[in-house]
Amino acid sequence: MSERVRSSYFIFVRLALLLVLSVCGVLNELNQTGVSFRILLLVSLYIGLMAAKELFGTAVRRALTAAGALVCILLISYEGMSFLLLAFFTVYEFLSLFPELDYRWYFVPLLGTLVETPYSFPVQILVAVMMAALYVQNNYVVAGYRKQMQEDVLTEQNLKKDIRERESATRAELKRSALMAENQILEERAFLSQTLHDKLGHNINGSIYQLEGVKLLMEKDPGKSGQMVQAVIDQLRTGMDEIRAILRKERPEKKELALLQLYKLCEDCNNKGVETEFQKEGDIGLISDELWEVILDNAFEAVSNAMKYSRCKNIDIRIVVMNKMIRCSIRDDGIGCKEVKDGMGISGMRQRVRAVGGTLSFETEAGFTVSMLLPL
Repeated sequence: MSERVRSSYFIFVRLALLLVLSVCGVLNELNQTGVSFRILLLVSLYIGLMAAKELFGTAVRRALTAAGALVCILLISYEGMSFLLLAFFTVYEFLSLFPELDYRWYFVPLLGTLVETPYSFPVQILVAVMMAALYVQNNYVVAGYRKQMQEDVLTEQNLKKDIRERESATRAELKRSALMAENQILEERAFLSQTLHDKLGHNINGSIYQLEGVKLLMEKDPGKSGQMVQAVIDQLRTGMDEIRAILRKERPEKKELALLQLYKLCEDCNNKGVETEFQKEGDIGLISDELWEVILDNAFEAVSNAMKYSRCKNIDIRIVVMNKMIRCSIRDDGIGCKEVKDGMGISGMRQRVRAVGGTLSFETEAGFTVSMLLPL
């Protein structure tokens, strides 16, 4: 059953009920006094009004329902109580126009079954109770479920929107972090270049000038030349000490380089159409340079294998620093595999992890996951 039919089924039920009750009234009059043209005209008008109101908004529907109620009153007044069942239908239709009413109002029309009509009391009460049950079920039970479904759909849409916004924010943060790390390294390189130029350049230029002087004095004054050569040696040695000090001071930390490499790895995968995300938890400053080497090499190996073989759409890289251990996982949502075969790549990963006293494991269901547990 299509969604359009499901959403409109009660309209068809009410129209069928309208036709059945109208025909019952006409047939009952036919058996008693015969059917006049006026009866057929009023019944047709009533059916037309009650059916046409489904095509309009609330205000017009209320007006057409009131007009139908007037026609129903005329039928009962002039033609007899054979059309009393239509009165029940009219009341329930009118009550349906006010969804804020309590459901107990739908049982008030049952008092009309006490009125004497050509129909027996059991027939009247059966029809009235059936209509009350139908309208209460649709207007309260089914409507409640529909409202809940709409709220659930809205909640789901909001959750999906929130997830998309978070994913977008995460990608933006990933890009910002990569750019910040790259800019920091570029700034450090520029600072290092300027520092070397300022300190080493003057030192070397001075040494060159002194050596030129030694060249001129070498034959005329060997003693003075020897002193100048020694001064150049001392000056160059001082320059080398300054260079070492600068390099030790300005060398980027392994952590910063490792994070930059991981961010760049994620960016490369994203540019190739595979959504890749890097997440870290805990104090990553506790990770030693040796462990960073293992994490980086194995992460690059795992991501490279995923891009080649898994046919995945998403890759997640996660580093969690705990009290005494580091858990690092690289997970993809690709086709996985039935058996892990130790080729050169997998063997290299095992050797690197084993060398630092860690453990390596794989999960091959629902994609492929490489998990490393490394001691701090």
